[in-house]
Amino acid sequence: MNKTRTGLVALALAVPLALSACGSNTDNNTASAGAGSTPMSTSSDAMTPSDTMTSSSSDMADPASMVFGSACSAVPKDGKGSFQGMATDPVATAASNNPLLSTLVTAVKTAGLVDTLNSAPEITVFAPTNDAFAKIPAADLKKVLADKPTLTKILTNHVVAGKLSPDQLAGDHKTLAGTTITVKGSGEDFTVGKADAKVLCGNVPTANATVYIIDSVLMP
Repeated sequence: MNKTRTGLVALALAVPLALSACGSNTDNNTASAGAGSTPMSTSSDAMTPSDTMTSSSSDMADPASMVFGSACSAVPKDGKGSFQGMATDPVATAASNNPLLSTLVTAVKTAGLVDTLNSAPEITVFAPTNDAFAKIPAADLKKVLADKPTLTKILTNHVVAGKLSPDQLAGDHKTLAGTTITVKGSGEDFTVGKADAKVLCGNVPTANATVYIIDSVLMP
């Protein structure tokens, strides 16, 4: 009798312990599975921004593919003065790296307009080449460069508000000088202002402006 009673007591104690052990293993397995599933989910999510960035980068337009005109071939193929390099700089800085526009850059610096142009939110600049300035008699050009108010008015006569795409270019546009210039033409053939300055290389993107390189200076 005593042996039987002792065996029953031992069995009664063993059953809860066994059940408890099973429950503990189940909980540990569940926790382990949960812990394992979380990094897998995080790893999967982490791949998404990378995939998106790759897709976005591949969709970006090449600045060189946006331009048009005979003088575009004179722009450097790489470096800060290239179309790719100019696209990342504000307009006055971008122009300073373009070999076609060194005289314009000198005039802009002399007039103290570098910061004004670089900080403008969105503008279109008609940028005369070095050869365009060479059409002005040397004595007259020297006189203008020495007259800051006149120089400022001439230079701001080349700037209009907004980034104008080629299909928006034809028409009348108010300049920062307070004057109005008329652009005529369509497609890839445009003339600007009373001088009928020809667009030599158009739709050049910079960080804050669209540039149209022209063959004459636009007098107010």
